[in-house]
Amino acid sequence: MIRLLDRDTINQIAAGEVVERPSSVVKELVENAIDAGSTAITVEIKEGGLSFIRITDNGAGIEKNEVRTAFLRHATSKLETAEDLNRLSFLGFRGEALASIAAVSETSLLTKTKDSILGTRYEIHGGEEVAFEEIGCPGGTTIIVRNLFYNTPARKKFMKTPMTEGGYIEELVRRLAMSNPNIAFQFILNGQNRLSTSGNGRLKEVIYQIYGRDITRNLIEIEGIGEHIKMTGYIGKPFINRGNRSYENYFVNGRYMKNQTITKAIEEAFRTFVMIHKFPFTVIDFELEPTMLDVNVHPQKLEMRYSDNENLYKVIYKTIQNALYDDELMPETTAGTIKEEKKEIVEERKQADSARVRVEPFEASRFASVKAEETKKFEEFEKKAPPIDKVVLNTTDKPVVKAEVTDIFKGMASYETPKKEEIPVVHEDVSIGYSEESKDSFSNEEKNEPKVSITLEKKANEDIVIEKAEQLRFISEDARPEHIIIGQLFKTYWLMEYGNEFFIMDQHAAHEKVMYERFMKKLKNSEIYSQSINPPMVVTLSPTEAAALNKYKTLFESCGFQVESFGGDEYMLRAVPEDIFGIAPKDVFMTLISSVTEDTGRIDDEIFVVKLSMMACKAAVKGNTSLSLKEANDLIDELLTLDNPYNCPHGRPTIIRMTKAEIEKKFHRIQD
Repeated sequence: MIRLLDRDTINQIAAGEVVERPSSVVKELVENAIDAGSTAITVEIKEGGLSFIRITDNGAGIEKNEVRTAFLRHATSKLETAEDLNRLSFLGFRGEALASIAAVSETSLLTKTKDSILGTRYEIHGGEEVAFEEIGCPGGTTIIVRNLFYNTPARKKFMKTPMTEGGYIEELVRRLAMSNPNIAFQFILNGQNRLSTSGNGRLKEVIYQIYGRDITRNLIEIEGIGEHIKMTGYIGKPFINRGNRSYENYFVNGRYMKNQTITKAIEEAFRTFVMIHKFPFTVIDFELEPTMLDVNVHPQKLEMRYSDNENLYKVIYKTIQNALYDDELMPETTAGTIKEEKKEIVEERKQADSARVRVEPFEASRFASVKAEETKKFEEFEKKAPPIDKVVLNTTDKPVVKAEVTDIFKGMASYETPKKEEIPVVHEDVSIGYSEESKDSFSNEEKNEPKVSITLEKKANEDIVIEKAEQLRFISEDARPEHIIIGQLFKTYWLMEYGNEFFIMDQHAAHEKVMYERFMKKLKNSEIYSQSINPPMVVTLSPTEAAALNKYKTLFESCGFQVESFGGDEYMLRAVPEDIFGIAPKDVFMTLISSVTEDTGRIDDEIFVVKLSMMACKAAVKGNTSLSLKEANDLIDELLTLDNPYNCPHGRPTIIRMTKAEIEKKFHRIQD
C-alpha cells in the first residue's frame, strides 16, 4: 500500500540529510546569521553541542508574524522562483534548516527587528510548538538548541565524544571567521572563550588569531584574476604543511566548500615544493560568477560545480606557481633543540588559554575589550614581522600597473645590475629589470635599502605583477663568488658560509633537483634521446593498460619509449629515455601505464611528464657518498641556475640556513 508520510516522519527524514551532527546545526544557523546582515556572531556550545548550542547575532531579526513560518519546511526569504537558484548570493537557501533542527531537538528562538519595540520568544520541541510570546530582548536573533537528537536515539548513538564533536564545531567556526573577516566572531566552548575576531576585515589578523605567529609570518599574499574569476588570500611557504588537508582552506563566494578542480589545482601547483603525502596551507577566497555555479548538489551545500573548470584550474595553478617561485622559500632553522621549541609553543598556548575569559553574548563592552586585546596582540606582532610578498596574476585584458618595490632589510648589501641584463624569474614571460647604475656599486659595507624594479612583458593577454623584496641573495650569480665552502658532513651534506648566514646543502636532494630540471628542459625542447634495450623487454598488459598505451602512444614516443605489439596481451619494450636507462626501465614503464589507467584513461600531459621526470632523478648521487670539492662546486653552480632550487622533486628542502645571530645565541654571546 502506498501512503503519504506524516509531517513528523518527513521532518525527521529531512533532518537526517541536513543535521548530520552538532556541527551541521551550527553551520546552518551561522550561515543564516550571516545572511541576516550580522556584524557580530557568538557561538556557544556545551558537551560537544549535544546538550547545548547557542547562536547569537545582531542581524536584521525576524518579524513576529513570520516566526512560525520560518520553521516550516522549504520556507525561505532568499528565493522566490527556481530561476533564483542560478544567481545565488546567499549561504542558506534550502529553507530546511530550522524545520530540520527543530524536528530533532528542543529549540528556542529569541528575535527582534530594529523597528520593533518588543521581541518574540518561540519554543518548538521535536517539531511541536511549546511557547509563542512577546518578550524584551536585544535586536537580532538568538537560537538555543538543547538535547540534540533526544527523539532520534539511533542517530545520537553514532555521535563521537563531546571533545571530538566540539573540535568539529571549533574547526567550522574558524573557517566561517576566515571566510567572513568583516564579521566579529566569538566561539565559547564549555564556558571558555576559544576564539575572538575583531571583524575589521583584515584576513591576515584572523589567520593570526587562529593559527598563531609562526604560520602568519610565513605567508605569501596572492591575487589572481581571470575571466569571471578572482582569487585573493594567502598561501603558506612550503614548509608549512600537514599530513592531511586540514590546512587547505578555500571559500567560494564566501562559502566553505569542496571542489575537486580547486583542490587538484592547489596541490599540483605545490607538487614539487612539498613532500609526498604532505598538503599545503592555504586561505583563499574565490569570487566566481554565480550563474556559472551550481551549489545545489549536496544536502549540506558542501560541494559545488563550476561550468569552466579548465579556466579555473589555469588561474589557480599559475597564481600559486608564480607565488612559490620566490627567493624566500629556503627553510630557516634555529640553534634551539626540538624539545626547547615544543616547550616554547606549549607555554605560549598555555598563556593564551589562561588569558581567555568567559564572555556572555550580550555583554557588548566585555566582548569589545576582548576583541581589542586580540587586535593589539596582532598589531604588535605585525610591527616585528617581515613584510609579506604579494603576487598578482591577471589573465584578463585589464591592464595591471607596473610595480616598483622598495623594502628595508638591515644588514643586507644593496646592489643593482645594469638595466639591459634580464634574469628570468617565476614565469617564462616575466623578467626583472634593474636600474642603470652599475652593479659595481655592490658593497658589503653599504646598509642602504635594496631597490627592486619589476618590469613586465605581456604575452598572450597575460600580465603578472610580482612584488618581492630581495631578502636573500645566496641563490644568485652575483653572490656565488662570495660563497665559502667549508666542507662535507657525513658524506651527505655540504656546509657553506655566506655573509652572516650558514647554509647546509643536501647533495642528494640538490642533485635530484638538477636532474629533474634538466630532464624537464629536454622534454620541453624535444631533446629526449632513446636508449635501445638489447634484448628487448617483454611486458604483459591488461586490456585497460593496452588501451591506455594505444591512446597515449604518441606521448610515450615523444618521451623516448619505443613499444611494439608482440602478439596477444604482450608488448615489446625496445627503447627507453636515456636518462632512466639502468634504473629498472620496465618498472618505470609499468608505473607510467598504471598512472594513466588509474585516472580512468585520462591524463594531463604535464602530469605525465612530471611523473617521468621524478623517476629520472632516481639516478642522482646518493647520500653517504664522497664528492670532491670540484664536484660540489659544479653541483652548486647548476643548482643556482634553476627556477626553483629550494626543493627536490619530492618536496624535501635542498638547502637550509641558519643565521649567525642564532648561533651566537646558542653560545650566549648575545641575548634573545
